[in-house]
Order: sequence, then C-alpha cells, then structure tokens
Amino acid sequence: MRTLRVGLRCDAGAHRGVGHLIRCLALGEEFLARNAHVELLGTVADVGWAARQLATRGIPRHPGPNTPGELVTVAREHQLDVLVLDSYELDPACAGALRAAGIHTLAVVDGDTRGQDADLYLDQNLGAGSIAEPDRLLAGTSYVLLRREVLDRRPTAPRPPTPTDRPRVLAFFGGTDAFGAAPPLTRLLLATGQPLDLTVVVARESIGAELATLRPGSQQTVRAVPPTDTLPDLIATADLVVSAAGTSTWELCCLGAPSALVCVVDNQRDSYHRVIREGVAAGLGELPGLVATGASGDTARANAVLTLRELLTSAEHRAELAARAWALVDGRGRARVADAVQALVGASATH
Repeated sequence: MRTLRVGLRCDAGAHRGVGHLIRCLALGEEFLARNAHVELLGTVADVGWAARQLATRGIPRHPGPNTPGELVTVAREHQLDVLVLDSYELDPACAGALRAAGIHTLAVVDGDTRGQDADLYLDQNLGAGSIAEPDRLLAGTSYVLLRREVLDRRPTAPRPPTPTDRPRVLAFFGGTDAFGAAPPLTRLLLATGQPLDLTVVVARESIGAELATLRPGSQQTVRAVPPTDTLPDLIATADLVVSAAGTSTWELCCLGAPSALVCVVDNQRDSYHRVIREGVAAGLGELPGLVATGASGDTARANAVLTLRELLTSAEHRAELAARAWALVDGRGRARVADAVQALVGASATH
C-alpha cells in the first residue's frame, strides 16, 4: 500500500503567533503515528521553540507558497495526497486550485471559511457549525487537535477541590504574546492582594523587562520563565491558569485546568464568549478594555480583579471550572480528524 503523503500549510512568527502551527503539528503527529509521510510548507520565523517542535518530530520544513498556482506546483513536486491549510493570510483560491488538481484539502478555520472551496473543513471551536455542508464539516470540540505532550498528561478524572493557602498560578499568552498581555494581567493578579506563587511565561525580552519592574505584595512571588516545551507540565501542576483565549484554551480543557481567560484579539471574541457562557473558564474581559484609560478601563480592571480574587480564594469554584473543562475536550479529536481525511482519500481512490 502506498504511503499517504500529507502537507501542512501554515506559518508561525513573532507577530503571527504559533496557534496555527501547533494544531497542525498535532494532526501531523497523528498521521506520523499512522505511518504517513508529513512535511510542513511554511515559515517559522523568530520562534525557536516552535522550530524545535518541528525538528523533534522529524517533520521537514519547506517554503510555503501563497498563490494557487505555486502551491499546486509544490504539492505536485512533493507528491502530496492531502494538504492541510491553516492560515488567515493564504489566498482563499488555493483550496479550489488544489482540488481541481486532484489534491485533497482540509481547511482548518475559525468560524469563517474565507471563501475556500475545500474537501473538508475543520472548525474545532465550541459551538462551531453552519459554515459548510454537514458532510464536509468537522465542527466542535470533538475535533480539537492536541499535541502528544498534552494528551499524555490528561488526567483520568476531573481535579477535586484542593484548598491551598498560596495557590500556584501560571500565566501565559500564546507562544509569542504578540499583544503584550503578560504585564497587565500580572498587575491584575498582584492587585488581588492574595497570596500566590505566580509563574509567567515571557515570550520577549521587553516583556521580561517590564515584569521586572513590578513589586509583588506580601506572600506574593513572581517568576519569569521563557517559552518552554514543558508547558503542559506547568499547566498540570498549577492551581489556576491565566491565559489568552486562543488555541491553548483546548489544551487547558483537556488537562482539566481551572482557568481564567482574556480575549486578546478580535478573532478570539466569539469563541471566548461561548466558553465563558458555558462555564468552562472564568472571563477576565478583552485586553484593549483592560488596558484602557479612564472610567471604562478602571471598571474593566476592577471586575477582573474581583474574578481573580474569587478564583484564588475558592478551591470549589476552581474545581467546578476544571470539571466542566475536562468534560468538554476528551483528547481524541485528532484521531477523528485523521479518520475523516483517510476516509476521504480512500473514497476517492475507489472511484
């Protein structure tokens, strides 16, 4: 039987972030486990730890064309059977051009197909749906793509309430913290006045320098760490996680972590509000509002501090959030997506 050849078309960088790459890597891992050949077509710029994620999996990286004709040419040169498209910037016509050339496509989207004509669409967000014909759509958290490091640490049951005098708090805001959320959210945590041991993942030197100027209160500590491959371990041992409402939300859910989320960019807004409404995480608001001047900013910050203080002081509240999060994402999403892609390729081969 011929080896299935899968391409991943995505990019990562200091300003783009790494969410697209991380979920493509998770799907790539699944195909590798099924003895497929997997390669990345795209750029990974100025994000060393993300490049290491590729290297440790043995996934080769090649330049990623952005035009339909060039992408078809490269896909044919690499003899790809399937191309996974995960980008907000790629020409939407690429999917249709690939299909016309006989190359199967899976478009990973977030609530909007951007006009792509793909064989399959994957929208792994809570409440996703109605963006394509049902037989071409994989929608919802049953299809969340998660890396092996996360799946290996999923607990067998939700966390029980665990009272503690000084909660361990982890704060991280994507692989690059492109919008500089770490300093203002650290200030809010310290403003609770509650004892805590805070670990902040610092993606850039400028953020670390700003954090170094902050003065924790009594029984408060702040430790800055660089982006790390051991993030799932830090999540698993934290009493509370404060994070951006991006793709890492689903990692937090799978690990059953009690979390408080902040919406840092417009394309997170719909998913953020759905997650908060379902009680899967606590909501801290939107980053622009939390850093705004004047009365509106003061109100947003005061509300966020109240939310954080309740989380820090109530083990029961943290446990309730953790249980709902754990139940939402079972960790088998990438296998379901790979099954659907293989069924697509197999069905085509029989015609």
